[in-house]
Parts: sequence; structure tokens; C-alpha cells
Amino acid sequence: MRYIMWAIKLLVFAVVVLFAYKNMAPVDVQLFGSAQIVSVPLVVVMLVAFVAGTLLGVLLMLPSTWRRRREAGRLKRDLAKAGKASSQPAQPAPQVLPQHLDRSNLCNAKA
Repeated sequence: MRYIMWAIKLLVFAVVVLFAYKNMAPVDVQLFGSAQIVSVPLVVVMLVAFVAGTLLGVLLMLPSTWRRRREAGRLKRDLAKAGKASSQPAQPAPQVLPQHLDRSNLCNAKA
């Protein structure tokens, strides 16, 4: 299985290298207003756009990740407090059967 994963990684790497090789043509990048970057390889422009999008996605996920971590920490603290508060082990609740399933009623009904 490990060899299959390495083969897949090698294949993806080869595709990315071929894609970069085919997109080496220089392009002009026009920013806001009259700002312009001249003769930048297209693959560099696509790489910068990919990295910027990835960073934006990570930044948008951070608040919910922090919220989940805080909640997990609070729940762990509450669980530790509850464990310390009950020094004796919890006893199982007595099992109560409904009357139609009660064994004593079943035995009396047959007799």
C-alpha cells in the first residue's frame, strides 16, 4: 500500500511539473488602477493565486477551530470536576421491566 501511495504522489508531482512547464509563457498582470507587473510567468501568477486562496480559506476557518478547541477544553475541565466530585463509583440504575414483560407475571400467567 505504501508503494501505491508513493506512485500516486509521483504521478501528481509529474503532472504538476508538466503543467508548470507548459505554462511558462510571460504574462502582464494588471493590478488595481494603473499598477502593472510586466512579464511574469503564468505559472507564478497561478501559484500566487493558489497560495492566496489557501491562506484566505485557513484564516476563515480559524474562528470556528478556536471555538471548538475552547469548547473541548471546557468540557474536559467539567468532566474532571465531575470525576473529582463523585469519589464513589456510579452504581447502575435498577432495571425495571414493564408489567407485560415482568417475569413474575409471565410465570403466574402460565400457572
